[in-house]
Amino acid sequence: MKKAEVVLIPIPAMGHIVALVEVAKLLVQRDDRLSTTICIMHPVLDPSTTKYTESLAASTLPDRMRVVNLPSLESNTEDTKDRNWLTSMIESQKPHVEEYVSKMRAQSQLSPDSPQLAGFIFDTFATGMKDVANGFGVPWYVFSASGAAFICSMFYLQALHDDEGVNLTEFKNSDALLEVPGLANPLPAKLLPSMVFREDMLTIFLEHARTLKETRSILVNTFLEFESYAVHSLSNGKNPPVYPVGPMVKHVGDGRDLRSDESNKYRDIMEWLDDQPPLSVMFLCFGSWGSFCGKQVKEIACALEHCGHRFLWSLRKPSSQEGKIESPSDYLNFQEILPEGFLDRTLKIGKVIGWAPQVDILAHPAVGGFASHCGWNSILESVRFGVPVATWPLYAEQQFNAFQMVIDLGLAVEIQMDYRRDFLGDNEIIVSSDDIVKAIKHVMEEDGEVRKKVKEMSRISEKSLKDGGSSFSSLGRLIEDMIDNIS
Repeated sequence: MKKAEVVLIPIPAMGHIVALVEVAKLLVQRDDRLSTTICIMHPVLDPSTTKYTESLAASTLPDRMRVVNLPSLESNTEDTKDRNWLTSMIESQKPHVEEYVSKMRAQSQLSPDSPQLAGFIFDTFATGMKDVANGFGVPWYVFSASGAAFICSMFYLQALHDDEGVNLTEFKNSDALLEVPGLANPLPAKLLPSMVFREDMLTIFLEHARTLKETRSILVNTFLEFESYAVHSLSNGKNPPVYPVGPMVKHVGDGRDLRSDESNKYRDIMEWLDDQPPLSVMFLCFGSWGSFCGKQVKEIACALEHCGHRFLWSLRKPSSQEGKIESPSDYLNFQEILPEGFLDRTLKIGKVIGWAPQVDILAHPAVGGFASHCGWNSILESVRFGVPVATWPLYAEQQFNAFQMVIDLGLAVEIQMDYRRDFLGDNEIIVSSDDIVKAIKHVMEEDGEVRKKVKEMSRISEKSLKDGGSSFSSLGRLIEDMIDNIS
């Protein structure tokens, strides 16, 4: 029986690592001919990711699945003047990946029963590692931790730039509407991914888009029924084959990444939710990089106090290091940022927390709505557990995701779609409490159309991963392609 080893390399950010870990698990659980190794590059971008990767290495993983922490390199991520930190990291880590895989391959050649190297799966933004795969003479695949429509936008923007000479940075404050393949409706240009608007970042974005064309195939963390328009647009015969294999989300109760000091916080949060009626709680959480200035925090607090709904609010403290990329931290005392008396006045209806076990919260029957930054993992989690989203994008491709969810798919409501928080000092706009209240009331409508659509999509998402489902079948085709790569 042929046995195949696949090496997966995410970029060192939480959502990307989590998604590729789930891919690795699914591959070995699906087919006993497969083994997987995940190579984690260091340094990672924030403390929560460090904690998660450390717990992975110490946990009991499924059979035939390994996690390798590559040597930690000196970090230049703190210096925002150097926008090529990821490219530099990948170049620096290439020798370490080559060394590890060479040893693994040498060992496998000593035993005919050992799995043979079948290929690599690189994160969309780790395709600089392609030289490693080419050096071993094996195929490389790309895994997108974003959606199919986002991949469509990468190809579209690259063509605009390379073939038509369009200066994409001029779209930043433009009123132009773009006919992006993969979206059924014209996209306001100002909602394009943040990378497009900075000349230095645009160069990297376009380089990755061009490299994507070279891959053997593209795995996407989505499912056909969710992004059918985008998947069909990608499958036009001009692009590499596309395999929708999602939704890849963390499992409920997967608490490996809890530190001992967080286990009590986790228990306190879940016990509070246990005491709330079904679908009564509005959950606000904006990702591991999500935070707001003091004025915006007070607008959110005002909205929560007056909207009439129960709430669970994950409130994080912005970095105080101006000019550096540094993830938010937890407040030692929420009273230093919240309006005076807010915690006392909302004691019976709300709870303010720092760190949040997002998947477990979204899966809880008390949660009826989710104010989110629209990171792709968060979107998939909300869909998987049938919780409608109020969109509040902050950075990266989140504005694009929000547009897709609200306008294209009708699976979310808008708080403010063109909100953008730039870590490098651009002024953030302030969303009024009135706009926040309006969105919360809309998303919490018990018999609302958005809720009905999300519940139906939740049912379909669960079915897609089961035998006979669209993602199940797609993954099967991918596995056969990988097995065929070995002699």
